[in-house]
Order: sequence, then C-alpha cells, then structure tokens
Amino acid sequence: MMTQKYNQISSFDDMPLTAYVRQPTVEALFACSSATVWRWVQKGFIPSPHKIGGATLWNVSELRDALNAVRGV
Repeated sequence: MMTQKYNQISSFDDMPLTAYVRQPTVEALFACSSATVWRWVQKGFIPSPHKIGGATLWNVSELRDALNAVRGV
C-alpha cells in the first residue's frame, strides 16, 4: 500500500485534471490523518470527495486548487 501511495504522490503533478485519487493520497498530499481529512473537508479546506461506483474519490484538479491556496499561489 505504501508503494502505491508513493507512486500516486510522485506522479500527482503528471495526472490529468480529470483524474481521481483515493483518501490515502489526500492524506499524504496534505500530510494529515484520516480524521483530519474529514475535518478539513467539513471546514472547506479540502474539497469534498465524489462518490463514483461506490468509491470515495477526490478530483485531482480540485485538490491542486486547494494545495495552491495553501501555498498562496
């Protein structure tokens, strides 16, 4: 699992805007725990996930916007 998470993070900048990632990738991108991901979603700091085929997924474009807001870009 750690290898898969690392692969998604290392290739995050190369992913298309329409791609989706799972929660472990969001946790790694924002360096936070699972509980913090959901707290930050409730506060609007991290975008809300989408339910696709029963899976909870985050859109890459929306995550990039959130990361840029944190960085002040």
